[in-house]
Amino acid sequence: MLRVQPEPGTPQRGRRGPGALTPPAWKMAAPGPRGEERERSQDVFLAFHRNLDFVRKFMKPLLIGELAPEEPSQDHSKNSQITEDFRALRKTAEDMNLFKSSHLFFLLYLAHIIVMESIAWFTIFYFGNGWIPTVITAFVLATSQAQAGWLQHDYGHLSVYKKSTWNHIAHKFMIGHLKGASANWWNHRHFQHHAKPNIFHKDPDVNMLHVFVLGKWQPIEYGKKKLKYLPYNHQHEYFFLIGPPLLIPLYFQYQIIMSMIVHRDWVDLAWAISYYARFFITYIPFYGVLGAIIFLNFIRFLESHWFVWVTQMNHIVMEIDQEPYRDWFSSQLVATCNVEQSFFNDWFSGHLNFQIEHHLFPTMPRHNLHKVAPLVRSLCAKHGIEYQQKPLLQALQDIIRSLRQSGQLWLDAYLHK
Repeated sequence: MLRVQPEPGTPQRGRRGPGALTPPAWKMAAPGPRGEERERSQDVFLAFHRNLDFVRKFMKPLLIGELAPEEPSQDHSKNSQITEDFRALRKTAEDMNLFKSSHLFFLLYLAHIIVMESIAWFTIFYFGNGWIPTVITAFVLATSQAQAGWLQHDYGHLSVYKKSTWNHIAHKFMIGHLKGASANWWNHRHFQHHAKPNIFHKDPDVNMLHVFVLGKWQPIEYGKKKLKYLPYNHQHEYFFLIGPPLLIPLYFQYQIIMSMIVHRDWVDLAWAISYYARFFITYIPFYGVLGAIIFLNFIRFLESHWFVWVTQMNHIVMEIDQEPYRDWFSSQLVATCNVEQSFFNDWFSGHLNFQIEHHLFPTMPRHNLHKVAPLVRSLCAKHGIEYQQKPLLQALQDIIRSLRQSGQLWLDAYLHK
């Protein structure tokens, strides 16, 4: 039970029992000297917001109270020196203008997506709807969809414009009109992932609905409890059948549509409808209604492979466990790794090959991540923290290796513990 020392005049809301309080970190980030817990949480607060003065206007009414000084802190395993050095690193990055975006970069990036969309239509218009033009067009559209996915990610993280409102508007256009998805659905999932990467019950990206067991802790727990929803010792094999092929066309597509309807998110639904209307108006004349639906799902089938391999190579191979209550810097380093830089790797992954830097500085424009990387490596070296970076092919292979190792841990615990 946590006892609180409330601010004078502050109503005691959100209790979980007499005198109990476990406010999330963002509620503890209001300005002013409000205790060590909130002081240490400011790294998370800074990571997700660009206009701090604007956001702080909404923080004071959310302050519930203070932890009593004698209460144990969940921050006991955090390293104050790392926290201090990381804040100095962030200040250096700000002084280097690394949070300032190049509008030309993002404009050209959007232009190359529109060019691919145009090439896809022209291919069918000029060469007809035979098998070869159709397959070529599907690959072009899958590429444009993957790249649009990386671009909406930039706007969703508020890393393009100074004003959050402009980013939000552009984000709804990018993810809604260009991809047929929901900005609110993406925000709800993705920021949980960033706040607690690879933490069970907190990061939705490691909630695999009993389909896979990940890391070292979960497979052993499942094995001890004799849980066998699937033959997990073969998960590195059936991953190829139900992972990359089905995530976007089946699971995400259903979840996004249901989320917009259930939560009555009519704005996002209207943007998504505009995507489907544009797609079907463009391709029904060539394929008919049923053919256009099959064509759309084939495109998403292709895109899903691209998306899964890129997003999993940075996280699934890292530590996946319960909440260890580390400082912000350390928690991101144990859950993320990088892939070597090259023009192709940058383009192919939407600069998510700099996953470490992106997780430390989510609002930093992606074209500046390589500039802050040497500073991050130096800080890791100073404190003896591993900074993992690997070639692209090795990163992709490590996904399967990680699944195989977790599956074997499950089998051993299932049979012998």
